[in-house]
Amino acid sequence: MIHAERMNEDIQHEVRGRVARVVVESHPGGDMSDESPIDRSLYRVLEELPEHVVGEIIDGELHVSPRPLPPHGRAAIRLAIVLSPFEQGLRRRGPGGWVFLPEPELHLGPNVLVPDLAAWRHERMPELPLVVGMTTAPDWVCEVLSPSTASRDRGAKMNLYARAGVKHLWLLDPRQQQLEVYRLEAGRWTPCATHTGAVNIRAEPFIAQNMNLGSLFER
Repeated sequence: MIHAERMNEDIQHEVRGRVARVVVESHPGGDMSDESPIDRSLYRVLEELPEHVVGEIIDGELHVSPRPLPPHGRAAIRLAIVLSPFEQGLRRRGPGGWVFLPEPELHLGPNVLVPDLAAWRHERMPELPLVVGMTTAPDWVCEVLSPSTASRDRGAKMNLYARAGVKHLWLLDPRQQQLEVYRLEAGRWTPCATHTGAVNIRAEPFIAQNMNLGSLFER
């Protein structure tokens, strides 16, 4: 997201009036079963948020963010199109083997996270569950960075993805036209590569597909 937007003040007052542990923000598969379950009272507040915001529960706090601006959303959808040959079951030539979802609601222990894109290897998710909250951690996630949420994406969310056992993480920055690629090793994120500009790349775990990075950011 490029420009800052202020969260509607009515939404702020409504949410803050119903739960104390809330962080309202604005624009400028591993095993976690040993952790406490999701705070149900906090989750009920999340469920009742307006449709034009995104709610996440991170370490006992409810984070509420506006929906992304067009450059952010377009980069995410173009990335999904580029990676579509990996989607299992599509009637086209490609390696397949993966199940992709945009903005899935992940229930990882007591945390509720919503990455911009996530994917599971088909053998780990042979059939989509008919539930809102996905309890099986993805094998790959991509966060599209915006000025107000980048620190959270790089900090708390990266840590939680590692604890959940997510194997691969991409950070896509439309402002910098940059992609950072990470691999989980011994429970820690290892930087694999950083790509910038209109370059042709192959990024794990999708190295079978050539991708022009600049095409994701065209306006």
